[in-house]
Amino acid sequence: MLQTLKHYKIPVLMTFGILLMYWEFAYNLQRHDFVKFILLYAALFFLSFKLIQQLKVNFKTLVTIGIVLRLLFIIALPNLSQDYYRFLWDGRLIAEGLNPYLYTPDHWVALGSLPIAQSNELLEGMGDLSARHYSNYPPVNQLFFWLSGLLSGKSILGGVIVLRLFIIAADVGILLIGRKLLVLMNLPKHQIFWYFLNPFILIELTGNLHFEGVMLFFFLVALYLLHRERYLWSSIFIGLSISVKLVPLLLLPLFYQILISKTPSSTKIDSRLSHLIRKPKASFLRLFIFYIIVLTTFVLTFIPFSTPELINHFSSTIALWFEKFEFNASIYYIIRYIGFQTKGFNIIATAGQELPKYVIAFLLLLTFLRKNNSTLRLFPVLLFGISIYFLLSTTIHPWYIATPLLLSVFTKYQYAIVWSAVVMLSYSAYKIDSVNENLWLVAIEYVVLIGYFIYELTIKKSKQVNL
Repeated sequence: MLQTLKHYKIPVLMTFGILLMYWEFAYNLQRHDFVKFILLYAALFFLSFKLIQQLKVNFKTLVTIGIVLRLLFIIALPNLSQDYYRFLWDGRLIAEGLNPYLYTPDHWVALGSLPIAQSNELLEGMGDLSARHYSNYPPVNQLFFWLSGLLSGKSILGGVIVLRLFIIAADVGILLIGRKLLVLMNLPKHQIFWYFLNPFILIELTGNLHFEGVMLFFFLVALYLLHRERYLWSSIFIGLSISVKLVPLLLLPLFYQILISKTPSSTKIDSRLSHLIRKPKASFLRLFIFYIIVLTTFVLTFIPFSTPELINHFSSTIALWFEKFEFNASIYYIIRYIGFQTKGFNIIATAGQELPKYVIAFLLLLTFLRKNNSTLRLFPVLLFGISIYFLLSTTIHPWYIATPLLLSVFTKYQYAIVWSAVVMLSYSAYKIDSVNENLWLVAIEYVVLIGYFIYELTIKKSKQVNL
């Protein structure tokens, strides 16, 4: 026993230090204290990946550490994001039988009839920006909000705990499914800990209650089922994933080649429909039905909220992300600077409409010019596709990087791990009573990211990642 403890002395000390730092992060950190924030995060990032290196063959130990670290946050109110107030607002509306897409929170204030418990606290917490806009969270996401409203009563902390348990469960699901998929793809199974023990994931998802992890759970299950040639269920899970966060909708074209490939089936038949769309001679029919089921699943989730105003309210709110909001962007900020020099004003309205066209063009190039006819080849393409979308976006909040980070686990590329480190520089923008970006730090973030990406495509192009 003593010999075992001596052998693992360094990992034990590292784990103890990590626990203390996460406690500080969860309960004693304020968002505007950037120096403390970035020093803690840098230390956590370094120690976490050293821990993975030392214990990568001890799967159960790393799983236990990851779960304990998540439970450490269980009664902590998010201190880096206020989005959870809107989650609780929407959830309590649904619990009261009200449609969260129908009215803005400000509308209820104007009526002088606040419909839910702790309305004033939730309104103050979510802030003016959220209160004056319609909800932009898709229906499956709203399902979890509703459960928090149903189960937490009049307690904000209770609602936070319910939401956090769902997010933790999703991360555990990603761990288990991801490990299985890595084994099937003949990749090192410890790579799943690049996601599961990454402090970025623990802080942004478990800590700050962002639902990227739930979206990624459904998406990863879909990719696992696709690898097993369970096309029917794969398409349903992609539809559910889109109904948590819309991001996977963008990646649908990249499934084209793997769906029309004539790889013989060796797996169990799901149903008569699945049998039909798995026949090699019916590859284009398989492609068509797959996309139809994805979109049908997504649309059907809106049925409980269907009103004449739904499409207009939901789409108008989504459009704000392209035409009004800007934060931590890369290429767009260069375009914006050129616009100021040539036009004399912020050209976000024009750029926000034009940049998605370039994203679509790039995705089509990846769809048809790369040979994406296997799961092993599909993952890098999904990674590149989502990366170019984010590089051309006007708004990149840190938690968005969860998607490229998870996809990178199933590839030889590490640049998304680097991104999960440097993206936290964006928190320098948050002051006590204002948001003011430090563009020098934004520039450092993307110079490091793009520099490492170029390094991987050149010097490390043929090397398999092996942490």
